Amino acid sequence: MNSPVSQLLKQLISFNKGDVHPVYVQIAQQIINAIQRGYLTIGAALPGTRVLSDTLKIHRNTVVAVYDELASQGWVEIIPNKGTFILVPEQTTPNIKATAQRIDQVYEYSKTTGFPFQPSFNLASTLQTTKAKYSINEGSPDLRLHPIHQFSRWYSAAMKRKSLISKWNKTAQLSYSVFETQLCNYLNATRGFHIKPNHIINTRSTEMSLYIVSQLLIKPKDIVLVGRLSHYAANMIFQQAGATIKTIPIDANGLDIDYIRTHFVKGSIRCVYICAHRHYPTTVTLSAERRLKLMELAKTYQFAIIEDDFDYDFQFEGSAMLPMASADTDGMVVYLGKLGQSLFPSFQTGFVVAPDNLISEAKNYLQLLDKQGDIIQEQILSELIYEGEIYRLIKKNIIIYKQRRDSVCFYLTTYFKDAVSWKIPSGGLAIWLQFTPTISLVKLAEAAERNDLFLSKTILYQDKDTCAIRFGFGHLNEAEIEEVVKKLKQAYDTVVLGFI
Repeated sequence: MNSPVSQLLKQLISFNKGDVHPVYVQIAQQIINAIQRGYLTIGAALPGTRVLSDTLKIHRNTVVAVYDELASQGWVEIIPNKGTFILVPEQTTPNIKATAQRIDQVYEYSKTTGFPFQPSFNLASTLQTTKAKYSINEGSPDLRLHPIHQFSRWYSAAMKRKSLISKWNKTAQLSYSVFETQLCNYLNATRGFHIKPNHIINTRSTEMSLYIVSQLLIKPKDIVLVGRLSHYAANMIFQQAGATIKTIPIDANGLDIDYIRTHFVKGSIRCVYICAHRHYPTTVTLSAERRLKLMELAKTYQFAIIEDDFDYDFQFEGSAMLPMASADTDGMVVYLGKLGQSLFPSFQTGFVVAPDNLISEAKNYLQLLDKQGDIIQEQILSELIYEGEIYRLIKKNIIIYKQRRDSVCFYLTTYFKDAVSWKIPSGGLAIWLQFTPTISLVKLAEAAERNDLFLSKTILYQDKDTCAIRFGFGHLNEAEIEEVVKKLKQAYDTVVLGFI
C-alpha cells in the first residue's frame, strides 16, 4: 500500500458516487489522464485489485471493472498471476505535462483566459434557476401536447427514405426544396401571401431570423424604433448589431404612429420593430388604421418594418389579422414567423419573408451559421403541411389554450378581485396583468418563490408608469393554473401586508 504508484493514484483519483457516470468509468478516465500526462509510464505495474480497493476505499469488483475498462481501451495489459501493466497505445503526438501545476491539480481547468477578449454588454443572460415546482413564464406552449407517438412514426419513416442521403450529399441546390415549396403554399393559404420560394428562408428560430436580418439592415448607431415596453430578446439583438434604440409610446391601439411622424425626420430611422398580432409584452393589437399609417410612413421616410408574428398560431376569437407584409407592394416589410409551435422545439422552424435581394443575402449568412440545416425536420414538416396535419394540430391545441386562458381569467377574478386588472386577449399564450395600487414586483417574486412559485425576471415590468407582469399560461393545465394563481395571491398578500 505504500508503493509509489499506490500513493500517486491515491493523490490523483477522486470520484463522486452521485455522478451520472459509474465510479469505475470515472476512475478509469483519471488513470488514462495520468498515463497521457506521463505520471504513469509504460511498463509500470499497477497495484493489485485488493491493494487498490483498500487504497481508494472501494469494492474490489469496482477495481476489477476499472482494469477491464483500461484493458478494453488498450491502456493496460493484464497478465495472469503477474499483474496489470501500463501499455500505452501507439501515438504520434508528444505527452503534455502539467509542469506549472501541483500534481493534485491536473484535473482543474482554468477559469479565465490568459488573453484579452471583447465581452458583450448587450447579451446578458436571462437564464435563472429555481427549485420551485410551479412557474409563470412569458407565454410558452405546453410541450406535453406534442403528439409523441405520431412523431415517432413520422420520424422513423423520414429516416428510412432512400432519398435522404442523396439530399444530404447534394453539393449545390439546382431547384428549391420540397419544404420551401410547401412552406410557401402554407403561408399563401393561411396568411394571404403571394410568395414563391425565392422570397423565403427558413432558420432554426425566430431569434436566428432576427439576428440575420439585423446584421443585414443595421449599422452602428442606426436608429431602431420599438415600443416603450418591448421584447427584451429583440432589443439585445438590435443592440448587439450596434443600433441606437428609441422607444415609442404604446396605447390601446398599439404603437403611436403619429409620435414617429412628429419626433423623427426622413432618413433618420433605419427600421421599426412591431409585433404583428399582439404587442409584446402588453398583448395590445396594432389597429388597422395605424398599420396603414405605418406602411405609408415607411415608404415616405424610407425605413424598414420588421414584423414579428411570433404567436400567429394562437388566435382564439375571430380571424387572425393578415400580416402587413401580405399587402406590401413596395418591399418595406420584413416578416418573421415560426412554423410548428404546437410541436416539440426541435421540430419547429423560423422563417423570413422578404424581397428576393434581401433573402439572397440572408442565405449567405445562414450558410455561415447553419450550413447543414435539418433535412429530417424539413421532410417531416413538408409532409405535415401536405397532409394537413399541421392545421389539425393547431385547431386541436387552440381549443385547449382557449380553455386555459378562460381559466386564468376566472381564477384571477376569484382570488384577486379588484387587486389586479387585465384585458382578455383574443389570442396568444399570455395575459398582461397590472397591479393597482403598485407593489414591489421584486418582492412579489421573492415571496412567490418561497411559496414554490417561480416568476422569471423577464416577465416583471416596473417603472414609474408600470407595475405589471406578463402572465404566460400556455404551459399550465387548468388544475395547475388554479394552484399558480392561488400561490401568486398568497405572495401578493405577503407583500401588501408587509411581511417581507
